[in-house]
Parts: sequence; C-alpha cells; structure tokens
Amino acid sequence: MTNRHSVLRRTVPLGAVVLCGAMLAACSGAGGGSAGGGSGSHSINVLMVNNPQMLDLQKLTAANFTKTTGIKVNFTVLPENDVRDKITQDFSSQAGQYDVATISNYETPFYAKNGWLAPLTTLADGDTAFDQSDILPSIAKSLTVNGQIYAEPFYGESSFLMYRKDVFAAKGLTMPANPTWDQVAALAAKADGAESGMKGICLRGQPGWGELIAPLTTVVNTMGGTWFNADWSAQLTGAGFTKATDFYVGLVRAHGEAGAPQAGFTECLNDMEQSKVAMWYDATSAAGSLEGAGSPVAGKIGYVPAPVEQTKSSGWLYTWAWGVQKASKHQSDAWKFISWASSKQYEDLVGAQLSWSQVPAGKRTSTYSNPDYLKSAGAFAAATKTALTSADPADPGVQPRPAPGIQFVGIPEFEDLGTQVSQQISSAIAGQTSVASALKASQALAAKVGAKYAGQ
Repeated sequence: MTNRHSVLRRTVPLGAVVLCGAMLAACSGAGGGSAGGGSGSHSINVLMVNNPQMLDLQKLTAANFTKTTGIKVNFTVLPENDVRDKITQDFSSQAGQYDVATISNYETPFYAKNGWLAPLTTLADGDTAFDQSDILPSIAKSLTVNGQIYAEPFYGESSFLMYRKDVFAAKGLTMPANPTWDQVAALAAKADGAESGMKGICLRGQPGWGELIAPLTTVVNTMGGTWFNADWSAQLTGAGFTKATDFYVGLVRAHGEAGAPQAGFTECLNDMEQSKVAMWYDATSAAGSLEGAGSPVAGKIGYVPAPVEQTKSSGWLYTWAWGVQKASKHQSDAWKFISWASSKQYEDLVGAQLSWSQVPAGKRTSTYSNPDYLKSAGAFAAATKTALTSADPADPGVQPRPAPGIQFVGIPEFEDLGTQVSQQISSAIAGQTSVASALKASQALAAKVGAKYAGQ
C-alpha cells in the first residue's frame, strides 16, 4: 500500500502530487480531448488517484486510446484521500457522474456487495485480447466476489525488505535469503552508523491505516497476532499483537529513521535514496524509484522477502484497479478503456514511449517474462513476483480470521479504526505514551467494532 497502502498504499502512496483543487477543471479532461479519431460521440468520465502511474496514463490516452477508438476520456485526478471520498459519494448514490474509478482490493468487496459496481466477468471472458488468465491469481482473486469479477487491476504491489548491498559488504554483514524479524533487528543494530548519519532501518511511523498500520499488521500476522479472532473478539492486547507492536516500536525507536513518527512511504523512500538508512521494509512498488534513472542508489539495493517469524510469508497485497459504476450508461466504452489501460499492450506502450521502469507492473504473469521489462527491473522483478504470488489474504496468520485481508481487515469500519489505532501507536513511537497504554486504548476501539459483527 502505497496507499497508501494507500494503501495503501500507498496504498499508499506513491510519490507525485497533482495540485487539482482550484485547478480541477484544468485537470479534468487533460487526457482526453477530441484529438485524433475522437468524434465526440463517445466519451467516458474517469475518476482516479493522482499516483505517478495514473498520470502517465493520462498523458498517453488521447494520442493512443482515443485516436484508435474515438472514445474521449475525461479524467478527474485527485489525491488519495479526496478521491476515495468522491468515489464513495458518487458510487453510493449511483449518481452516474463517473463511469470508471480507481478502487483497491480493500473497497471492491464492499462496493460489489452494495450493488455499486457492474460485474465485468462476461466482458473479460469475451475479450480474448485482454487475456484474463494472465492476471496474477492473487490479484484476480482479491477483485472477485462470489465468482464475479468486479474490478481489473492497473498495477499491484506486495511488500519486501530492501537493503544496501554495498553497506552490508563493507560491514561484513550477510542478509539471509529469507530473513526473520529477529535477524533483521540484529542487522539493523550492526548497520546503524555504518555511514555518517545512517540509521539501521526505515519503518513507517506516520499515522494512517494505509501508512503505519500496513507494515505493522504484517508483523502482527507473522508474530502470531490478529486484530480479531474468528468470533470477532478484539485481540489488540493479546500476546501476538502486543509482541509485534513492542518489537516494531522498539526497533524503530532504537535503530529507525529520524523523525519516525512523521515518516511514511515517501519519507522512507527519500531516506533510502539519500543513504540515511541501510534497510527499508515497504511496498515492492518502491523498487522502480530506487532503481530508476538518476537514483543515487540504483544498482546498490538488494531485495529479499518480507521478514517472518511464525508464517512462511508475510508480504501484503494491494492493487489499484478499475471499477465500473453500475449506473453507468457507457459500460461498453468503459470496458474498452479498462481493457486497454490494464493490457499487455499498454505496458509495451509505456516501455516504448516512457521507460520500462514506469510500467504499471505487479498484475500480469507475462510481465515477468518480458525481456524488455526484465532488462530494466531485473534487480527486483523476481522478488516482486514471489511476494505477489505468495500473498494469501484469506489466511495471512496462524489462526482463523473473520474477514479477509493481510495489511487490513476487510470491513468498511477498518479505515476509521485503523487510523485511530495508528495514532495511538505513532504516539508510542514518539515516546509520548507506552505501547501498553496505546494498545489498551486501541483494544477498546476495536472491541466496539467487533461487537457489531459478533454473532452474525
């Protein structure tokens, strides 16, 4: 989640910010226009998050998709929090202002069950050029509800551990092929101070369900904890959740980045690029920036799976995807846009016209056998694919769960719950409260949510 994670992550999150606000009219339609073969008789409205991959799509649409199909695409591009609110408002009312919107695997099940999304199974199965079978199984499953496809992925991400190979070599340190969190903590202590101003590791401490909570919850899962047990009893003061939070807070306070309580995806990315940290656990999507042209650490980074303790894997799963509003009167044109934007051919277009490091990857099996992509992304492609294919949202921990999700709990209330809990834990990272106090307050919040579902 570069939500932002975000969450996503980034989901999450992911770098560039477009200032739409007062310039919203200028942002809308920027990718469409009546250029090329567009006659104006066909048009769709697309509402999307302002992540870099979407901004690339906006630039390429008029001269490629519109020119070929005659379908004008009117884009509205907003920051993640704003776009989520606007999508929820329009789709929940079925106002039909927007035909297509970027939603994630977090929202898709709720939107589908509420009847806000048009099912895409028939369209996908009937479009042989789109090749639905090429979508990575873990991603496809996360966007499928009761056997129906409700969204198609634009790009996907998991999480892994990134580390400076040159720093480790200079210090005589060896990164295990599949590290445990205890091994990572020991390495962070030894790498701390390896270069002037360098800390051992970067871990998100910024409040937000898609910021701090995303990586922390993967640690909770692998250390035996869970937000809720199978009967919706909150477990935030349980042994596993407490152990993981004590560990995470302790590690980032002892060997983590400066300003950790305010550090999210973007801050950790900057710290890694500026040699302020020797390791970073975060989204696989970060690798494209670290290895990109002009990056001062390109070629110096190693990539290994998300650290574990009691589970075989612990990487998260997140995707920004395209959903079609059920009330849309332009569903055929909407599908044509989606099937182009999420196609193998679009990835080739980005590689040819922009760069292969900018390809919206993490969604198709074929991407990881494409020689052009592998030439650019060889350092992290295999590690990313392994993380994506090993993620299991239905069974991410050591006990049964009442709802799917790895770095989140798949219920609508989690967005608010996760954010409130993150504020408590971020305060512990800042030294303003103890972990025990933070989790006691968080347990009370989670118990209220669990009570809504208990006995259902």
